[in-house]
Amino acid sequence: MILDLVTLVVGFVLALILYPTIIRTLRALRAGQVIQEELPDSHQKKAGTPTGGGILFVSLAILGGILATIAGHPGALSSVAALVAGGVIGFADDRSKLRVGTRGIPARLKLPIQLLLAIPVAWLATVQGTHQLFLPATPWVIFPLAVVAVVATANAVNITDGMDGLAAGLSVIGVGAMAIFMPNAPAGEKAVAMVLCGALIAFLVFNRHPARVFMGDTGSLAIGYALAAMAIQQGMLLLLPIVALVFVLETLSVIIQVAYFKASGGRRVFTMTPIHYTFQHEGWSENRIALSFWGAGLVSAIAAVALVRLLV
Repeated sequence: MILDLVTLVVGFVLALILYPTIIRTLRALRAGQVIQEELPDSHQKKAGTPTGGGILFVSLAILGGILATIAGHPGALSSVAALVAGGVIGFADDRSKLRVGTRGIPARLKLPIQLLLAIPVAWLATVQGTHQLFLPATPWVIFPLAVVAVVATANAVNITDGMDGLAAGLSVIGVGAMAIFMPNAPAGEKAVAMVLCGALIAFLVFNRHPARVFMGDTGSLAIGYALAAMAIQQGMLLLLPIVALVFVLETLSVIIQVAYFKASGGRRVFTMTPIHYTFQHEGWSENRIALSFWGAGLVSAIAAVALVRLLV
């Protein structure tokens, strides 16, 4: 536990020192956020804020995983592979948004790429991992679920990343709970998770409202891939939706909205989705939304840990 804390502090300090330079570099490269036209006026003011800041916390976590592997903890490999895969897709998407001035890589192309890169991540996490809780020990059941879980988690984190501090704070809670309090986390995975959590806390110093930098898809997709890989490796695939419950609910709000809109001929269930925008339309401040959602994420993570401790 002491080593985990030291690793977290090292990740935090390194990121805290390096982020001002990263932000200046992103500004110099004119890597400014493109804001969707349908978002509220309060978000339009954020246009031009440096994005792609996730590249630092992802890089530090990868470095931590490589060092852990060299030190004899191969359990870091699946998390490192996940961070690389998600980070590469996210970086390409961020780059596309900035260069083309669109919403990035088209969904019809991005989803197949996500699925393709999720396959080796899911395979590595499954091979290195333990028996899945509540699931039969049959690869033809587990592996397809693992691939879907990687892609779904990545997109859920990405969808949630639309408000200052929201996704980063929830990610610290989810990754921290999965690595520290679940019983099957190997040392290498813990090293990656603690560096990632420490660097994300430092990122929050600059991403809290009003944000001076955004993580971009580089950060959100990498986090989603890594969180899913950790759950698969620990045999907690079916517990992942509870640990990441707020991410799941954010995604469900979008699915429900789109389905109802098409079925009803244009009517809506929510004012705007993802659902955090509905709360903003109701007059909630970004800080209030972030803190409330963090609280809900903490409760769901505690519930998942308690369930595992009770059943395992």
